[in-house]
Amino acid sequence: MAKKSRVKNRQAAAAPTDGPNPRAACPCGSGKRYKACHGAAGGVFVGRPFEGLPGECDLVALRELVPSATVSLAVKGYESTPVTLGTLLPGAAPAMSRDSGEVWVGLQVQHNYGDVSRDVAAALVQALEARAAGESGVFGLTTAPGDGPRLQDLVTNSSLDVTVHKGFDWWIGDVEDKSDLEHALEHANESVLPTERLTSVEAAYWTSVGSKEHLRWVMPEPEDALLTALARLHVAGDDVIVPDARFVGMFRAHGLLAPVWDVPVGTGAEALEEPAVAFKKLLDETLADDSEITPEVRSARAGLANRQVTIR
Repeated sequence: MAKKSRVKNRQAAAAPTDGPNPRAACPCGSGKRYKACHGAAGGVFVGRPFEGLPGECDLVALRELVPSATVSLAVKGYESTPVTLGTLLPGAAPAMSRDSGEVWVGLQVQHNYGDVSRDVAAALVQALEARAAGESGVFGLTTAPGDGPRLQDLVTNSSLDVTVHKGFDWWIGDVEDKSDLEHALEHANESVLPTERLTSVEAAYWTSVGSKEHLRWVMPEPEDALLTALARLHVAGDDVIVPDARFVGMFRAHGLLAPVWDVPVGTGAEALEEPAVAFKKLLDETLADDSEITPEVRSARAGLANRQVTIR
């Protein structure tokens, strides 16, 4: 009887509950178990931090996939201050109040306190307050931001106009004497992979890694529905974006999935525009299919799930 009780207790302790599995790796990317990281007492983890913001899918891409891009933000209470949201700022700074009067805030930063939206907003507010006081400098977080505002509370844009850059020359666009910065800029530019955002669909990015080209497309649909639709398309042979392209899997980041295709070298972004529109139309039609899935689709769906790589 005692042995059965111990087994039952172990099973109950291991049973999944709502939210991340306490024994699994923390979704923040720290490498620790969730229970020892953001699942600990006082910890917080927001799985979909950009939900409700315009351009949520693009924000996920800029946070995790795109090397150099910027977006102009309109911020409540600071309408007269030019604010730029960038993928990566000089020195991986969280936020900067510039001598030019601009304020910059970065998405690709080293800290993560569990709610990316609140983290970014906290650094942004620091820089905005400094700018209002006529101060310049770098601003960021050394501790969790607490109960301050999130980006959803600050950003008033109705849409996001993303500009993808070939390098980081925008870092010195507001600097008069650029001579002392040229070496650092050259070093940063060497790390940038050619990347372009498709204009015909939302949050789809072509990139070249030299020997390969990829299309990475962040999609807003719920994971279960999207997996099923992609599995249906795969079984039907309709998951090929362009001839000789191959659907290779997907990233999971900040609560959304980003399917990835290998495309033939030399394809480029422009050649993907019309095929992406056609695929999106087919995907939407397939998402609306609520018929029972076949064993082939169920098997394909399991295969797709096994090819997911969780970034955050």
